[in-house]
Amino acid sequence: MEKYPLLLKPVSKQIIWGGDVLKKEYNKKAPFEKIAESWELSVRPGENCVIRNGGLKGRTLMGAIAGDRSFLGTNCDAYDRFPLLIKFIDAGDRLSIQVHPDNEYAMAHEGETGKTEMWYIMDADPGAQLVYGLKPGTGRKELEEAVKGGYVEEVMNYVDVKKGDVFFSPAGQVHAIGKGILIAEIQQNCNVTYRVYDYNRRQPDGSLRKLHTEKALDVIVSRTEEEIRRIRFSKPAETSGTVLGSCDYFTSVKYTVCQGRDLELQADVKSFMSLLFLESEGAFILFEDRKIRIRKGDSLFIPADMGKFRICGGCELISTTVN
Repeated sequence: MEKYPLLLKPVSKQIIWGGDVLKKEYNKKAPFEKIAESWELSVRPGENCVIRNGGLKGRTLMGAIAGDRSFLGTNCDAYDRFPLLIKFIDAGDRLSIQVHPDNEYAMAHEGETGKTEMWYIMDADPGAQLVYGLKPGTGRKELEEAVKGGYVEEVMNYVDVKKGDVFFSPAGQVHAIGKGILIAEIQQNCNVTYRVYDYNRRQPDGSLRKLHTEKALDVIVSRTEEEIRRIRFSKPAETSGTVLGSCDYFTSVKYTVCQGRDLELQADVKSFMSLLFLESEGAFILFEDRKIRIRKGDSLFIPADMGKFRICGGCELISTTVN
């Protein structure tokens, strides 16, 4: 099967806390008013990105990979499913306080892998905050008492955020995205979330969103900043860009490409590359005799062992590969 840079059509998600930035500024389309999440690299049953250029146009990415497993790369041989899920998240309102299980717990209780994830802050309103871990001195006992007493928010650790910040959340890290934050998220391909608290918020039908308190208490882990940093950069990475994270599951690198100074990258046999374009001013990709124009918000899948290609024009992007 022919290998070339594949432009992807994302999977849009409507959730009660979603905003309108992805539609207004990132060329995203959906039959509903607000897009909470845009799944830019998704290979999941019923939640598949569709290829929108070249000879594979109209096929799902899952279908293309099924037709040629070499698209994935040798690092993916250890996985029994597609390893990554990459999203844009637009928090028009705050998300629930939540946690994700590790691989062992998730397989035992949910039948799938756990979820380690990383956030790159694309934009944030003045004063915007994340929940990132528990307040110092808070353990399982204190959190359990807070849940029963209805004061969960008081035992959370809050962090101010700004554009360009990076937050790495290993499985077990309690967290919540605050209102007014736009995020690029790189994560294990898992959609298991245990909600600790959701502000007694009601869905459009009037029902409260389900909480998963007992499971959340089972999996929450308190770590120091140094412990998280060691997990985030546990794998070596050589690159001309800025390494955002290089852990057991993925390596993500941010590049800034200036007009007149092209960036040459190479997809080798070890892994496919995901390219997520945060900005674009007349950017395009050159590969063999192809010229693929890039818009702000575009996502591309570069098949493993495709070889060298060039990114030209002004742009900012995040490249992610599988470790």
